[in-house]
Amino acid sequence: MTTTAPAAQTAHPTTVPTTSAAERAERLTRAGQEWSERIAADRTSAHLTSRATAAGVGTVATTVRAGRHAFIVDEPAALAGDDAGPSPVDYVLGALAGCQVVVYRLYAQTLGIPFDEIAVTAEADLDAARLLGADDSVRPGFSEVRIQITLSGEETQERYEVLRAAVDANCPVLDIIENPVPVRTTVTRG
Repeated sequence: MTTTAPAAQTAHPTTVPTTSAAERAERLTRAGQEWSERIAADRTSAHLTSRATAAGVGTVATTVRAGRHAFIVDEPAALAGDDAGPSPVDYVLGALAGCQVVVYRLYAQTLGIPFDEIAVTAEADLDAARLLGADDSVRPGFSEVRIQITLSGEETQERYEVLRAAVDANCPVLDIIENPVPVRTTVTRG
C-alpha cells in the first residue's frame, strides 16, 4: 500500500515564483515596516506559536502537517524506512539552511549589505550507535553542525562578516540548534 501526504486544506504553489531583486527588497522592507509598527503598537503581537502534527504510516514513515503544508518524513532502508522522504535530521538541516536564507535576506536589506545570490549548505555529524542502543556514551543527536554560506555580490568580505554576525545573532533555527530549549512531552493513551 502506498501512502501519500494529506492534501493541503488550502491550495498553495508547489513552485516558488521568480522574484526580482527590486521586488524582494520592496517586500522585505514592507514586511519589516509592518512588523515594526505592529510590535510598537502591541509587543505581544510578536509572540508566535508554531505547530506541526504528525501520524505514523508505513514502517517508520510519518506524514506531517505544518500550517497549510504537508510532507513526508521517512528513513532510508538501512534504518527500516522506505526512503519516501527526507529523514528527521535532514529536515532539521533543511530548516536551518532555509532559515539562514530568510534571515540573510532580511538583514541584508535592514543593514544595507546587499548580495545577488545566496547558497547555503548545512552539514552535521551524527553517531547512530546511541539511536540503535549500541553505545549510551554518545549523544543521540548531532555532535557538530557546519554551515557554509556563499554570497555573490559587490560587497567586501568584511561587510559580509558583519552580515553573518547579525544573522548568527538573530536566526531562530540556529538559536534552536545552538541553545537548549525546554521541551515538555506528554503521552496519552488513545
